[in-house]
Amino acid sequence: MSKFDDQKRIQKLREEIARLRSEYHIKNTPGVTDEVYDSLSRELNKLLKKHPKLDDPNAPEHRVAGRPLDKFVKVRHETPMFSISNVFSNEELFAWEKRNLKLLPKNTELEYFCELKFDGLAVSLIYENGKFVRGATRGDGEVGEDITENLRTIGTIPLTLTAPYPKGIEVRGEAIMKKSVLQKLNEQNEKEKKPLFANSRNAAAGSLRQLDPKLAAERHLDFFAYEVVRMKGDEWQKYMEKHSKKHELLARLGFTVDEYSKKFSSIDEIPGFMDEISKIREKLPFGIDGVVISIDDTGVYKSLGVAGKDPRGITAFKYPAERATTVVKDVKINVGRTGVLTPLAVFEPTLVAGSMVSKATLHNMDQIERLDLRIGDTVVIEKAGDVIPKVVEVLVKLRVGQEKKVKIPTACPACGGKVAKKGADFSLLPLSVAYYCVNPKCPAKNERYLEHFVSAFEIYELGPKILRRFKDEGLITDAADIFTLKKEDIAVLERFGEKSAENIIDEIKNKKRISLSRFLWALGILHVGEETARDLAVHFGTLDQLISSARKDLAEIDSIENIGPAVSGSVYKFFRDKSNLDFIKKLEENGVIIEKTEKKKAGKLTGLTFVLTGALSQMSRELAKEKIISLGGKVAGSVSKNTSYVVAGEDPGSKFTKAEKLGVKVLTEKEFLKMLS
Repeated sequence: MSKFDDQKRIQKLREEIARLRSEYHIKNTPGVTDEVYDSLSRELNKLLKKHPKLDDPNAPEHRVAGRPLDKFVKVRHETPMFSISNVFSNEELFAWEKRNLKLLPKNTELEYFCELKFDGLAVSLIYENGKFVRGATRGDGEVGEDITENLRTIGTIPLTLTAPYPKGIEVRGEAIMKKSVLQKLNEQNEKEKKPLFANSRNAAAGSLRQLDPKLAAERHLDFFAYEVVRMKGDEWQKYMEKHSKKHELLARLGFTVDEYSKKFSSIDEIPGFMDEISKIREKLPFGIDGVVISIDDTGVYKSLGVAGKDPRGITAFKYPAERATTVVKDVKINVGRTGVLTPLAVFEPTLVAGSMVSKATLHNMDQIERLDLRIGDTVVIEKAGDVIPKVVEVLVKLRVGQEKKVKIPTACPACGGKVAKKGADFSLLPLSVAYYCVNPKCPAKNERYLEHFVSAFEIYELGPKILRRFKDEGLITDAADIFTLKKEDIAVLERFGEKSAENIIDEIKNKKRISLSRFLWALGILHVGEETARDLAVHFGTLDQLISSARKDLAEIDSIENIGPAVSGSVYKFFRDKSNLDFIKKLEENGVIIEKTEKKKAGKLTGLTFVLTGALSQMSRELAKEKIISLGGKVAGSVSKNTSYVVAGEDPGSKFTKAEKLGVKVLTEKEFLKMLS
């Protein structure tokens, strides 16, 4: 980008950040998640570092928080309530220390105090002679709102301090709402058709920044103290020397403090602490989005001063965001194994959920139209765990007028063949939202199918490059030809030797025997994934039975539980197509043996549906799945109201959170094993 383009982008980002700050801090109605806001702020900071002359100390990004609401009495903070800078990686954490050491005397050794970064509302509490006299919000950092009466309703805020106590003290901390309270509150709001709270921080803020203390009391908020900014009495000043000592004092005075907080003698120990907290993060009763790291020595902390709106001696190490923002540079079309055309957004490598990504799925052209996405748009991308990143939102307010609309393809980008929506020419299938290449000989389509086929057969020696080479050399024309390959066919090829050829042939021979469910999955029938293939195999037992039923009518296939009309129509059509039956016959003639599937008997888990998340220590996820199925149960890939149990191993993902939200019973691995035994 040119300096002129960067200048326009900076202006757009400033406008959007100011608008989002107003929604978040003043109206308590955030339009985006914290992750999206952080991502936009990081982009702005990066551009300002590139063009420091464009920085403006009066710009909205330098405000600490929102202005106070007029309906509350305004309170000026004697000591400003600053915000905290963020780091998102170990490299950024070490760079933060390096910057600080440059400002300190040589050979300064730093110790650190780490505590959870709560997702709530920062407040300041003032006590005189041990009595709580006033509480206020952060506001704009200089002036906040007096919410004393609402804060009195929080049971974990002591109204009288435990003696002995200083004559006067100002304590700061976070008012939070527990996850369970938020869930009940949103359930009630849903029944009463009221707006739902986006997160626990928003709910806590909304509870305290309204005029009725009774309503605040009904919300059952909690409070964690984390800072003492001033204290009367010389005898108490020893507690002000270290941040860790302040925590000790706060606990003695009757405040709830973070039980996971910890002191470290070296910054090298902090990444390990971050990993420890990440493993228990989802199980905590309250929301956190990282860890706050402070230089423990308050004298050193103060000597470093403040940079802009952030004290240099403290930072927040945030966990990798599952959402981030980026600019779409192009939209490419990928052709899948069934011929489906999947649009992919292409952008500069962007950090999301701990990894750099440069592409995100847009699913189909209908999704592009729903999002009103254009090339050049700023978008929100989401990545949960190992799921492929996807575009979930377009930030239209950041448009500059040069964005280009994405055109629906009229021809396959791989072969130039006709593109159409399936269902238009297949009466048994509903009209698809996706576009397909209808050319049966499309090279991209066949290439993807081959990759899928060998994956289903678990022939691991045959990767995409080897399959492509075999096709280019004329050794195979379809997947059935794989089982006719001989060692001498491969050994003569350049970059292949006797040993590698032997390994490939041995692998193919060992994988000629396959279960009916995996065989059906390997066939690549439209709408038939691994779970549906298993349902079909269990119901029919043999391939002949399935083909015989399909040649009669739809009725039996349609009657199988979990199989709807789109799936049954696709299966029916596939097994009535002569070319598909000829392909199956060719596979059998080439030595593929399809094992019979025993009909599932009723077991102790019959009627129960399980979802697995996290790493199990006693068995693999695949073995756990097999055990559930052998006992009559089912295994699903996602959590819904129909899920009976979620089995949570170590480091569970978003499925654990969704289970809690829906009220689905969560089993530990120990409880799961007990159920199996």
